[in-house]
Amino acid sequence: MCKYRFVVEYGGASMWSREEIVRSSDVLRVVLFAAVLMTGFAVAHAQEGPPGITKRSVFPAFDPLAPMCSKPVGVSRVLAFVQENEREFLQGVNHGLAMAAKDRGLEYQRSVAESDVSRAITEIQKFANARVGALVATSSDPSAVSKSLQQVIWSGAYVGTIVPPPATLLLNAPQYATGKAITDAAIEHINTKLGGKANVVLLTQDSMEFLTPRFEAMRDGLNAIAGVTIVADIAPKPVTKEGGFATMNTILLASSDIDVVLGGDAVVLGALEALRAAGKDRPDQFLGGIDGEPEGVAEIKRGDSPYKASIALSSPVFGYAMGYYAADWLDGRSIPQAMDILPIALTAQNIKQYEADLIDPASVFADPERRNTYLKMYGNICYDTRDQYVNFPWSSETKE
Repeated sequence: MCKYRFVVEYGGASMWSREEIVRSSDVLRVVLFAAVLMTGFAVAHAQEGPPGITKRSVFPAFDPLAPMCSKPVGVSRVLAFVQENEREFLQGVNHGLAMAAKDRGLEYQRSVAESDVSRAITEIQKFANARVGALVATSSDPSAVSKSLQQVIWSGAYVGTIVPPPATLLLNAPQYATGKAITDAAIEHINTKLGGKANVVLLTQDSMEFLTPRFEAMRDGLNAIAGVTIVADIAPKPVTKEGGFATMNTILLASSDIDVVLGGDAVVLGALEALRAAGKDRPDQFLGGIDGEPEGVAEIKRGDSPYKASIALSSPVFGYAMGYYAADWLDGRSIPQAMDILPIALTAQNIKQYEADLIDPASVFADPERRNTYLKMYGNICYDTRDQYVNFPWSSETKE
């Protein structure tokens, strides 16, 4: 069995006359009464609209030939993106969305929340008030933004999210399979290059329940290896390169001999930077990430880097798909309710094509064979059936 050495758990007053005071009190009562009425109205308004599909469900394959629906009314042909931060994975989403908006004749607007949840909520509400016809949103606290996203859905607009609900089109990856893919690559390296023994760091995102299966897969695989010691199992905050750098620096104070680091590309790249700064990087180490970020790809191409693998979830390709289906929604077409982002293990043999696809996701989406290597669609929804939006943590790995 794998051993755990330690686990870090980071989550001049004015003078008024008596008459003025009386008049002021009367005014205050009226203002307070009006405030109560407005608050009641706001609460009632916030609760209106259907809850969507809240029970875990298995959707059939998407039918691209489904009948046309009504076009949304009262919303503009604007595609807006509330972007959690500037990490490369989300920059890829932005690239795909912007390209799709241009190709489909939509105005494109973007706001970066800088990992500030309250700012994300404010931006979503701003776009809701502007009656945009399509919104894609990402946040580090999905539960905090969910009510605001429901308001956008109830307005008749398209809402796309990456992993957490609610959404008219929800994207997810088969999370356990994704985590298993990078873990299997690490285990092969441990057995063939490290003599079956390794000190391992897991940089998780367990605070986001929707991603938990990928880290469960990592623990399951590594726990089966007798020579593996998990020296740290921790969720960096924030989930950025800087967060990974700071977290690895802390880990190195307690354990300076690290052989394997697994997690999302951004945080593992930060860990690599910390190892290099401390002079603790080695060519025989295995650092592996998830997301297929360009910097991770560049490290793999070096050949002598400790960064050995990335499981690609091509964000420009699925970003383009989200933007494309936003335009379909506004045109009255039926779109998928859910979409799988299929994990691809990057190798020296496929990296060149993968990089070309990052630059031109439109050509990937237009080619069914290439598109199907990245994406798989499920269910159908349109403006007329918008009450059937996804409001549960959908996964293609869920069984009936």
